[in-house]
Amino acid sequence: MSKTSTKGICQFCQGEFSKAAMSRHLEACTQRTAAAVPGNRKTTKTTRLVHLLVEGRDLPQYWMHLELPAEATLHTLDDFLRRSWLECCGHLSKFEIAGISYASYPDPEFGDKSMRVQVGTIVGPGQQFFHEYDFGTTTELRLKVVAEREGEARGKSIQVLARNEAPLITCEVCGKPATEVCAQCIYEGAGWLCEVCAEEHECGEEMLLPVVNSPRVGMCGYTGPA
Repeated sequence: MSKTSTKGICQFCQGEFSKAAMSRHLEACTQRTAAAVPGNRKTTKTTRLVHLLVEGRDLPQYWMHLELPAEATLHTLDDFLRRSWLECCGHLSKFEIAGISYASYPDPEFGDKSMRVQVGTIVGPGQQFFHEYDFGTTTELRLKVVAEREGEARGKSIQVLARNEAPLITCEVCGKPATEVCAQCIYEGAGWLCEVCAEEHECGEEMLLPVVNSPRVGMCGYTGPA
């Protein structure tokens, strides 16, 4: 599959923008600004919020803009990424930040640290870091801190600001939209099939996975968000 750019939808105004334009749009989106105004400034608690751009490291056409409280932990972020994009078989995962590994099950022998550390204490605006899920059939993500702001506290929940629309992938046999992908052939850049052509694929039905809007598409046993 080619690394074609994709457009995405702003969750506030429902406008469609390219990945390159989305960061600028979110900064200026009037609907987002209106939604961020506290209803009662005397009683509403505010906190520092971190805006992240997350994308597939090798498949950057899959991306999300997220916002989370600075006091949210890497564990919370890891859980969100698993539920949204990654989870298939309960694999291990880790973040790599400034040369330090923060692992789901840290091993001190390898210098790992716990993910139970607040995001806002270890990353800042402009900083780039990485996430890996499954150390066998690995899906790698690149994360960048786009901005920070003071905003209304909503617990430690993560908000999706925007995300990519599913890339159009065509069947390699007939050219129709692909609905299945072969977990074996994908490593050779092939195996994208429509429902009809998938029935005759030589690797067999047991090797087929659904085409989903995620950088983990076609890998291990991934069939979509939890």
